[in-house]
Amino acid sequence: MTGNPYPGKMDKGQPNTGPREQARASGKGDAGASGGGRKLNWNSHHVTAGDEKAPNRAMLRAVGFTDADFDKPIVGVAHAQSNITPCNNGLGELAGAITGAIQAAGGMPQVYGTITVSDGISMGTEGMKCSLVSREVIADSIEAVSRAQSHDGVIVVGGCDKNMPGAMIGLARLNIPAIFVYGGTIKPGHHGGQDLTIVSVFEAVGAYGAGKMSREDFEAIERKACPGNGSCGGMYTANTMSSAFEAMGMSLPYSSTMSAVDAEKADSAAESGRTLIRLIEQDLRPRDILTKEAFENAITVIMAVGGSTNAVLHLMAIAHAMQVELTLDDFERIRERTPVFCDLKPSGQYVAADLHAVGGIPRVMKMLLKAGLLHGDCLTVTGRTVAENLADVPDVPDAGQDVIRPFDQPLYADGHLAILRGNLAPSGSVAKISGLKSIKITGPARVFDSEEACMEAIMGDRIQPGDVLVIRYEGPRGGPGMREMLSPTSAIIGKGLGDSVGLITDGRFSGGTFGLVVGHVAPEAYVGGPIALVHEGDTIELDAEKLELNLHVDDAELQRRRSEWVQPAPNYTRGVLAKYARLVSGAERGAVTD
Repeated sequence: MTGNPYPGKMDKGQPNTGPREQARASGKGDAGASGGGRKLNWNSHHVTAGDEKAPNRAMLRAVGFTDADFDKPIVGVAHAQSNITPCNNGLGELAGAITGAIQAAGGMPQVYGTITVSDGISMGTEGMKCSLVSREVIADSIEAVSRAQSHDGVIVVGGCDKNMPGAMIGLARLNIPAIFVYGGTIKPGHHGGQDLTIVSVFEAVGAYGAGKMSREDFEAIERKACPGNGSCGGMYTANTMSSAFEAMGMSLPYSSTMSAVDAEKADSAAESGRTLIRLIEQDLRPRDILTKEAFENAITVIMAVGGSTNAVLHLMAIAHAMQVELTLDDFERIRERTPVFCDLKPSGQYVAADLHAVGGIPRVMKMLLKAGLLHGDCLTVTGRTVAENLADVPDVPDAGQDVIRPFDQPLYADGHLAILRGNLAPSGSVAKISGLKSIKITGPARVFDSEEACMEAIMGDRIQPGDVLVIRYEGPRGGPGMREMLSPTSAIIGKGLGDSVGLITDGRFSGGTFGLVVGHVAPEAYVGGPIALVHEGDTIELDAEKLELNLHVDDAELQRRRSEWVQPAPNYTRGVLAKYARLVSGAERGAVTD
């Protein structure tokens, strides 16, 4: 099944009953995330309001409002159109489809832009330190604009790793009727009979450097990996977050796996605009949708599809903005009961477009609902519950395909995002354990105080099977910005060391990373976490079976090292990175700044 089988199915003005009304009766969600009430803002612009509103009306007339328009809900349409990255090159067209639909449905759209950075382009450089920082800038900008303009609702169009969670943080803070529209996934490239993604290029760097790939193939992969617009094609961070948002009920069914260049993506965007007007009429807000149960649904879906480690960081940050109590223990609890039954890159075979062709996230959700692993009574932006949205979706995968496996024949019996603790990560860490022959290693520490130093050692063939690489001072404060380590992890894979070398870091990993790797090690080195005390040659035990990450050094020696440790000077003392470093929390709390 492809596409949304319910276009326009929700009648305008459809009454809300059940969980939403129960939430109303209990007082749940009566106040906005930042303390505002539930009163709509229409009267702030209304033509018949007092004379003090004349300046408001005068300025709005200058951008096209007529007398009749002041009676309409005013809707913010935020988008991250940019040719910095293919993920966002096309979002402006989707915003155009949305504004037209909002006007036709009786609303007045106000379009504004927000930023994006390209993780893929900045990866492995100093610029990657700005990636996670941009999430906060995006959230702040959406909150600031729509709060300042008293918008009655807001719809955000995003298509990259950070403008997606950044948008959802902003929507959570505003708590006005809202929908997220995903810009869409990229189509796969092709070479030598293989599907290509951007990660294919990173891995080719390692393979070519190891003499395992010809120059001709290397250049062909670079030229063919990204054939057009859309976010990175595997179940990497962008597609992971779009899937999470659909599972949480903040995006329309089927929208999270559509390809950016397909006509159905613009159709779905326009339907999102029409749907938002109905949400405003019904006063259905993020706080009614983004409950603890909705977050649990998102985590469950992410486990089933083999999603990115970044989902842990971002969902915790969104929950913080929504004032929902979410911890690392929730991820581990859900991991233990949720099988991985979708065979998707980076550790599997297929891309998001393949998942869409066989039923997309609704098919995955229906299988999980049948197994009793989803909360079917959670509300969604359709005005219906999860179970109601999925009523007509088959609860078994189609025959003749293996993108979605039968529930009782999964790739892995439990989830792939494991939370490890131990004397190296007393506040927790995140491991991605899919696609591996072994999920434990004990070996000598190879210590690097930056990503660049580690990358130089890998490409210089100074890393041996059995080594455990430690990349530190790359955490939220220490980097600052918690860079992703896709370059070294891909180089390890390309060098043929993926099953024999471990890597731990207080930084992050790209959604394209796989291998015996552990990120988000907390507390981070910059604040004196135990990872700062590791010496070259120390024995490290990484055991994802026991969920442990330990340094085999006795307590007395660790105490001696701690007494001698001196916090390094900050890498930045002015500007956005310095400000971020002063404000940001640890990774175990989502690296939030408020």
